[in-house]
Amino acid sequence: MRLMFGIFPLLVIPVVLYNLLAMAFGGPVQDIDASGQLIQSQAAPMASLLNERFLGLPMISGVEWVLTKGDAIVLLAVIFLFLEILKSTSTGTATIINHGISLLIFILCLVQFLLMPNFATSTFFILTAMTLLDVLAGVIVTIVSARRDFGVAGDV
Repeated sequence: MRLMFGIFPLLVIPVVLYNLLAMAFGGPVQDIDASGQLIQSQAAPMASLLNERFLGLPMISGVEWVLTKGDAIVLLAVIFLFLEILKSTSTGTATIINHGISLLIFILCLVQFLLMPNFATSTFFILTAMTLLDVLAGVIVTIVSARRDFGVAGDV
């Protein structure tokens, strides 16, 4: 179980969540208006869903703090990115496999962002950037950790 946790990149969870929302609730890119004309949407069909209210809390100042669905996905991804960076401090084989899978996830996210209309949102762009940061930070932290472990002997 621990090996599976080490191999599995946690940023897959918010990416899969976004994919499920995009496939299930994303609207069409083209629509027909009342006069029968075909209208091409300028915004991603997912944008309205991501801007919907997810949570609202009253503040002491008297205003209400509103967390949207897109913000909640990004917040979840930030937590998982933190855990991924913590996991990358180890230097085992599972960590290297994790970095490879993370790179594949980044490539998949980049392709979806560039080619699919439901994925052309700020929320998904931030998720894509976080998957890139996961790959870069993970590899760099692993290299620094391995160098430190290797250099413990003294003269090296």
